[in-house]
Amino acid sequence: MKENVTRDQRRVLRADHLALGPYGIWAVLFILVPLVFVAYYAFTDVNFQFTLENIQRFFTATSSIVQDDGSSAEVRTYLLIFWRSLKLAIISTLVCLVLAYPLAYIMARAEPKVQKTFMTIIMIPMWMNFLIRTYAWMTILQDKGIFNNILSALHLPGVHIIGTEAAVVIGMVYDYIPYMILPLFSIMAKMDVKLIEAARDLGCNGLGVLRRVIWPLSLPGVISGVTMVLIPSVSTFYISQKLGDGKIMLIGDVIEGQYVANNLHFAAAIAFVLMVLLLVCMAVMRKLVGRNVEGGL
Repeated sequence: MKENVTRDQRRVLRADHLALGPYGIWAVLFILVPLVFVAYYAFTDVNFQFTLENIQRFFTATSSIVQDDGSSAEVRTYLLIFWRSLKLAIISTLVCLVLAYPLAYIMARAEPKVQKTFMTIIMIPMWMNFLIRTYAWMTILQDKGIFNNILSALHLPGVHIIGTEAAVVIGMVYDYIPYMILPLFSIMAKMDVKLIEAARDLGCNGLGVLRRVIWPLSLPGVISGVTMVLIPSVSTFYISQKLGDGKIMLIGDVIEGQYVANNLHFAAAIAFVLMVLLLVCMAVMRKLVGRNVEGGL
């Protein structure tokens, strides 16, 4: 009997391995191999000799900038750009989380027909080309765009309330918020409603239910959503070029510029450092969240 069970288990495992084979090949060809090439270029020079110069240049290169008071200051060029990229990416990710969390919860508790309607509304913008969506926001958020023209016509103060950084953040939120909503909805739809009802029966108010039950159970979706929004937001370049009106340079713009200038090794080094820093940040965040879940919230 045990031998038959073992044989059946082996057959199931073989079938699973065969089914996963195409995905494994795809992952090797389009994920692992490109990463190997990026690392190879990052640690070699134009003669393909091993060097750390490209990595060192990212951390040590300096330039002079003019401050608000008119004085000049020397800064770490690429570290400053990376910090600006990370700052805008974190802001856009937090905005996406704040907007997507209640919407995902409403969708999860709604009727199936309402869920399909919400899903269609969320996905419709994704059917349009990324460039077209960005150009549409250009006509709305630029200095002479629709929004500021309306403020000017109304003679309201603060006509230029939408600055370049705010415009870039809005563009990121609009383009990436579906990637926050979908993981949250997927997790919240699987929540056991009885746990929420039990918390309310035991005296928890709405805020207590959110803090002690809903939030801990939804953390896997939060982590997935943050990852899917933060990483492309940090490395984006087209949004900053168009909505930033050429006044904001993010790390993605630097990589593109180095690639266009045929500085492939330095472009690969920046991409490699960016990847490592993001992986470290995500690992730390996952570790902290794991401790909170284990300890209770």
